[in-house]
Parts: sequence; structure tokens; C-alpha cells
Amino acid sequence: MTRIREEVSIAAPPRRVWKAVHEDLANAPRWAAYLRHAEPLPSKPDEGPRVRYELDLPGGFQVDLVLQYTTWDPPRLAAGRFAGGPLDGTWSYRYTPRDGGTDLVYEMDYELRGLLRLAGGLMRGQYEDGIRRGMEMLKEHVESST
Repeated sequence: MTRIREEVSIAAPPRRVWKAVHEDLANAPRWAAYLRHAEPLPSKPDEGPRVRYELDLPGGFQVDLVLQYTTWDPPRLAAGRFAGGPLDGTWSYRYTPRDGGTDLVYEMDYELRGLLRLAGGLMRGQYEDGIRRGMEMLKEHVESST
């Protein structure tokens, strides 16, 4: 498994950052690198929410990624697993209030599957760069919408 850990401090309260990440899916392509579209999916009563992300990745790869929430504790912690698509593993967003703002930590443990696995290290590096860039874009998005 590969681990990604990215941190960003955002000059906005945790509730506003949470909303941008987990609730305002229509605007997620403004800050999430490689994201073309995001939409909630129907969930079974005994499961957490699911969201499908349609991605345009480097190298011309177009993939759908389904995230299954296993923890939904607004505005402190959202966590889950990859439930469909080219990744296997887990992810989490942890929100900590700080001086009127938010320290956000994103962690992901994952393995590539399918065609992306065949693309190997090149795709892994580009995907990780996209995560980093997405956190910077999230900061800009949330702070500019105050």
C-alpha cells in the first residue's frame, strides 16, 4: 500500500470547509484536481453514503471512483474506503479548529488496480501530485468564497 498524507491550513471555520469537501459536490471540480463530475449514489440503509467521482487523469485515463463513507462526523472527521474504481484502500479527512480557521489533514492508503496499476509509478506520482494540488486549490476555493 502507498500512503499519502497532506495538510493544509484554511482561513475558514471547519463547518465551511466540510461543506465544500463533502456536501457541495456540484462545485467540487473547482478545487479537486482531475475531477470532472461528482454525484451522490444511492446507499443501503446499513451503509454510509457513497459518492461517485468521474476523473480525467493524466495519460488520457477516464475513470470512475466510488467512495464509501464509513465515518461521518461533521465537522470533525470523514473517513471511508474505495468501493469501486481503480483504487483499493482507505481515506480520511480530519478537521481541527485553529484560531478561527481549520487545519485539514487528508490521509489515504491505497493500491492501484486495473489499467492504472499497469501504468505503474508514473501514474502514482501524478495522482499524488494531483492530491497536493487539490488541497491547495481547496484552500483557495474556500478562502475566496468568504
